[in-house]
Amino acid sequence: MDRAERDEKIELYGRGFDMLMATLKDIPREMWKFKPGPKEWSVHEILIHLADSESNAALRARKLIVEPGGTLMGYDQDKWAIELDYHDQDPDDALQVLKLARQTTYALLKKQPDEVFAHTVKHPEYDEPYTFEQWLNIYSAHVPGHIEQIRNNYKIWRDRQG
Repeated sequence: MDRAERDEKIELYGRGFDMLMATLKDIPREMWKFKPGPKEWSVHEILIHLADSESNAALRARKLIVEPGGTLMGYDQDKWAIELDYHDQDPDDALQVLKLARQTTYALLKKQPDEVFAHTVKHPEYDEPYTFEQWLNIYSAHVPGHIEQIRNNYKIWRDRQG
């Protein structure tokens, strides 16, 4: 990835929270706990997941910056959703966690020299070294991917309302 592409992904990462909030203003709260299917996540669960995932992502970015060659912690996102009872958690608190994780990590990303983006770590879900560029590809697309999921949930809910 060249610098221009990396900078574009960093900016997309930095806009993630605002993009999510712009989407949520059009999604009625009364449908946030609606699940399109038994194994699919509600908007509420997606928001809690984003807080957990982005907290982990923020730590992973810091590990990549400061301790290349180290090992990341893996986690089972579906098990977290069940065991941590995501529907019992406050989505507004989750949004604040997401906002701060994104905001502080975005500021760090913008200050890193090119060579830092060549750093790698060990990731329990990957056989090959996990690169900072992989991290950036994953997390710049993370919120936009869930925005599409939220929009799809809303469309299904609205269609079922008649």
